Amino acid sequence: MPFTALLASAFLHALWNALLKRERSPPLAVAGVLAFALLFAAAASLASDGPGFATPAALGFGLAAGVFEGLYFVTLAAALARADYGVVYTIARGGAMLLVWPAAALLLQERVATRGALGALVVGLGLSLAAGRSARHSVSRSGLAFAAACAAAIAGYHLCYDRALTVGARPIPLFAVALATAFPLVLASLRSGIALREAVACGGPSALRWGFAGFLCTGSFLLFLSGLAAAGAGVALTLRNTSVVFAQGLAFALGERPARAQLIGALLVAAGAALVAAG
Repeated sequence: MPFTALLASAFLHALWNALLKRERSPPLAVAGVLAFALLFAAAASLASDGPGFATPAALGFGLAAGVFEGLYFVTLAAALARADYGVVYTIARGGAMLLVWPAAALLLQERVATRGALGALVVGLGLSLAAGRSARHSVSRSGLAFAAACAAAIAGYHLCYDRALTVGARPIPLFAVALATAFPLVLASLRSGIALREAVACGGPSALRWGFAGFLCTGSFLLFLSGLAAAGAGVALTLRNTSVVFAQGLAFALGERPARAQLIGALLVAAGAALVAAG
């Protein structure tokens, strides 16, 4: 069942990221999406039974995950404002996997099989194609840099979530605390005066879109955390990274026409993820 939850999480994650790319101002939209996601997570947390954190360490790792979540939302919005959705998504998700696997082996003592190592090499090849010469012709260097920073943030919160669950956190309160920590960081990244005028100009229709995306975001992360608790950081992130295949289909729906090398790169990332999971 954790595999099913992680695959469902992968699709929902790719979908809400694609909705974010459609927004006129991704930095403002990501703050709106995060606000709604926080409301949904807080409501779900209040409805759940029992303590959310069994140990102080669990709460500490939840707060640390929130810092990385804030960096993730900020760098994601910045990357989407500067680069195609398909390129950003592939680099962010695949790059995070390359960081998480060695960290999980060194810090969490998770097993790395030969097939898993081969899968990581395939992911690396896929990333080199996705961010290669054909991508750089249409994507700014700053867009690629923010996508790489987003990958590092994703790796950070995955590891923190894994440790929090291991030492006594429950998924729903954990996600709510992380979002509450991330939200001020996202607000601080906005220029408040400009953001306020843009928010007023966007009005009700934008709020409805942000609310829907926030609902998808919450559902995606809660499914991911339930899978993470059962599968471990490396396998969970790997299966979630099959979302790069969903992302390429959504990129076409957004009107993007990725180069052949970028499509091959995305497929290689997904294939490498499958090898790692099988290892």
